[in-house]
Amino acid sequence: MTSTQQRAELQRQIWQIANDVRGSVDGWDFKQYVLGTLFYRFISENFATYIEGGDESIHYASILDDVITPEIKEDAIKTKGYFIYPSQLFANIAANANTNANLNTDLAAIFSAIESSANGFPSEQDIKGLFADFDTTSNRLGNTVTDKNTRLAAVLKGVAGLRFGEFQENQIDLFGDAYEFLISNYAANAGKSGGEFFTPQHVSKLIAQLAMHKQTTVNKIYDPAAGSGSLLLQAKKHFDAHIIEDGFFGQEINHTTYNLARMNMFLHNINYDKFNIALGNTLLDPHFGDEKPFDAIVSNPPYSVTWIGSDDPTLINDERFAPAGVLAPKSKADFAFVLHALSYLSSKGRAAIVCFPGIFYRGGAEQKIRQYLVDNNYVETVISLAPNLFFGTSISVNILVLSKHKTDTTIQFIDASKLFKPQSNTNVLTDENIKQIMQAFDSKDDVAYFAKSVEYDVIAANDYSLSASSYMEAEDTREVIDITKLNAELKTTVAKINQLRAEIDAIVAEIEA
Repeated sequence: MTSTQQRAELQRQIWQIANDVRGSVDGWDFKQYVLGTLFYRFISENFATYIEGGDESIHYASILDDVITPEIKEDAIKTKGYFIYPSQLFANIAANANTNANLNTDLAAIFSAIESSANGFPSEQDIKGLFADFDTTSNRLGNTVTDKNTRLAAVLKGVAGLRFGEFQENQIDLFGDAYEFLISNYAANAGKSGGEFFTPQHVSKLIAQLAMHKQTTVNKIYDPAAGSGSLLLQAKKHFDAHIIEDGFFGQEINHTTYNLARMNMFLHNINYDKFNIALGNTLLDPHFGDEKPFDAIVSNPPYSVTWIGSDDPTLINDERFAPAGVLAPKSKADFAFVLHALSYLSSKGRAAIVCFPGIFYRGGAEQKIRQYLVDNNYVETVISLAPNLFFGTSISVNILVLSKHKTDTTIQFIDASKLFKPQSNTNVLTDENIKQIMQAFDSKDDVAYFAKSVEYDVIAANDYSLSASSYMEAEDTREVIDITKLNAELKTTVAKINQLRAEIDAIVAEIEA
């Protein structure tokens, strides 16, 4: 089976499980159980594969727990970041799920044990709370213990039936792809809440390529509004042939989404010592100040959210915001995220940030921040995307590319608003669309109606507007009318009409005679 066939079959199966098992539970609530169970299976098989070490004579799931020595356990935790006893493996729990009257409490105990196995080890913060949203006692699963166990067993059996094949023989990242497929489908059906934690893969691919363009290596990659980690993971896929030397960093304010991001790292086989996802408010409680600068920054921050802004007079002295001399408006924090990213960016790197288009032409504080960015030559490119590319919003967003190593003072504008493929719920960027954008970004050549580099003086004289429509002529797609040809056609038509009238008059005269 080819990788495309594997992926299609997997997606069909996993969505069928979600629909069959969910029952009366809202999909947005139930996603935690499907995603959590998938994660449980992944780390179980991953851990068993590690213990067995390719020795076909060892079958970890069949070993008794008391055979495991403290030395084996400690060594495994130092390498994998967690420990799972044979009796706790997904395969063993799923096999007896239908007859286990204590299934919900057994699962709760297992999840707690896996998390606590990392206590006192470097991986503790990466493992702690991973199963916090997998509440096996929740009434969402049913009103009685029997109801809860029935639904949990169905989820376990459904995920157990997914045909992943041998873990090490998969042609594609089956676990990771299945996980992202579920997230994207739930996001598509969740309205606005979906867009808060998931950036569609096709957009993520473009953002990752922009941020890492022509970098043979990056020290580390960072997303200050990480969501489920989809942007960071797309960077991993794009950069597999090279090296992201010190790993993946991100911060997320929503606790549930923070757990999703950490699970997503494990599911894409990124070990605990290669990622660091922090929980907290990036604007008011930023992490990773000791880790900066970053060679690549990718981000899709929330659009026009409120923040404390000028109500906290100390923020104007914050090293991230002070250079601009003004804070982003309290009702629109977009530029606060942009300035944060710029502060964390290295002198050789790029930041690619999805932005609400209004920040590029409005006045007031936002104009002053644009002036700071333009005067200091940090803006490399502004890309206008097509509408309806993101879950939960139909607006045409922009991508702002920041750089600290520009060799000239021009700013490039790319109007990609016509590049998309319509689908049932949203539009998508095809690989050819992305290639076309990247070719223009790389060459910086002017292309009629599509790409244009504008001199600093022109932008400064235009109130520092960074809206592509301010500088690019829109293509006139109206049909061109040939007036000479049209007049000839009209003359012929009039002649025919006159002839018909004459013929009708003759017939009438003959009748009256």
